[in-house]
Amino acid sequence: MNETGLPAADLVVLVLYLAGMLGLGFGIGRRVTGSDHFMRAGGRVPGWAVGLSIFGTYVSSISFLALPGKAVAENWNALAFSLSLPLAAWVASRWFVPFYRREGDVSAYHHLEKRFGPWARSYAAICYILTQLARMGTILYLVALALAPLTGWNVPLLILLTGLITLVYAWLGGIEAVVWADVIQSVVLLLGAVACAVLLVVQLPGGPAEMIRVAAEHDKFSLGSFSFTLSEPTFWVVLLYGLFINLQNFGIDQNYVQRYAVAESEGAARRSVWLSAWLYLPTSALFLWIGTALFVRYTVQPELWTGEGSWMERPDTVFPHFLRTGLPTGLTGLVVAALFAAAQSTLSSSINGCATLTLVDGYRRYLRPQASERESLRVLRGATLVYGLAGIGVALAMIRVRTALDAWWELASVFSGGMLGLFLLGQIARGARAAAAVSGVLAGVVVIAWMSLSRQLPESWSGWRSPLHPFLAVVVGTLTILCVGLLCSRRRHGGDG
Repeated sequence: MNETGLPAADLVVLVLYLAGMLGLGFGIGRRVTGSDHFMRAGGRVPGWAVGLSIFGTYVSSISFLALPGKAVAENWNALAFSLSLPLAAWVASRWFVPFYRREGDVSAYHHLEKRFGPWARSYAAICYILTQLARMGTILYLVALALAPLTGWNVPLLILLTGLITLVYAWLGGIEAVVWADVIQSVVLLLGAVACAVLLVVQLPGGPAEMIRVAAEHDKFSLGSFSFTLSEPTFWVVLLYGLFINLQNFGIDQNYVQRYAVAESEGAARRSVWLSAWLYLPTSALFLWIGTALFVRYTVQPELWTGEGSWMERPDTVFPHFLRTGLPTGLTGLVVAALFAAAQSTLSSSINGCATLTLVDGYRRYLRPQASERESLRVLRGATLVYGLAGIGVALAMIRVRTALDAWWELASVFSGGMLGLFLLGQIARGARAAAAVSGVLAGVVVIAWMSLSRQLPESWSGWRSPLHPFLAVVVGTLTILCVGLLCSRRRHGGDG
């Protein structure tokens, strides 16, 4: 062991990965000559690379750590979320991709101005940026917490290292560097996860048969209750939640929509959506398999648990504990690189997406519509720097004020929950105008806020709490926006008639 806490072989693996990310940024950065290349990569990236990029954006370090913890504590109920992906991918490839390719805009929200006015475009862009800042901070913070015991480095240093390296290649190479970094990171992430899944079973006395037997005895492969109650996270509630979240991702999330513009053709963009969906479905099952294997490992061999307290009471710490104590030299470096990769893929996409919207929906829309390519590129790189540093700042702040930032993330999610309904209203209700859209969004935000926040009301106010599970907030909120918008639109036309 060296002074970092990592054996030399593991440190070499990690350094090679991080150096590769920086080298990629410098290599691609030399080719970036204008804002369009920075935002679209010239529209010439092959579909398979775009698909891996979408997949890498989808699998954040939260998925890498949270899904195994979920399987340790409960079962495979979370897989219902992933099972909604094929349907969402079909909708996206059938309608969303052709729509955005036809519009020709790199911004996911430019078309909202055509339908409902500038307020809708700005509302969606601001909600996206707020949500991404909270997401960047959370991902940086959580991956640093997981990496600290593995590397021997402290949390602030890991936040800075992860954030700054990501910022450098995103600043230099724009979306092209982000996409090709995502490709490498997706491969590293999958290799790390597969290695953990295989090693856990190989190390278990009795091998796969013993794992399946013990897991089945404890009902760990269950997909959850199939009852039709709406107050619990049943299979149907999680499936419905996954469908709406995935439609939101593919339909109005700048991270995804920008990839459609990067692809070399509409067919390539369609294929990228399907590739990302079919990759994430087995990958989520892989992470749940890891969690189940961890449960069996410490059930059959409780002496292997050397962490604080009972592992059953701290399921989210079980996978990091295994990573710290159960991996052989060399493989630890690969898994540490995989954790870095999971975080950096999401971070770079968020940084580039926020910078793109700042230029297209902010600077060019309100300040300098005729900005030159050189000026636009300066704005993009300046915004990239600002958002990258802001994400690092949010993560560092989380070390001390996690509760306040959790509340901020929840509030940002409340407001962003209206974005899918607004998009669908514009597509479905051709006669809807600004007044109907404003009414729908206000009603939807109120409903989402009530469903998301009312569970925190004191016991004396329990009668005002939502009876529905919080997962359904985005479902009910989206449908509220649609229904209210349609009603207002029809009333207006009925009055005109």
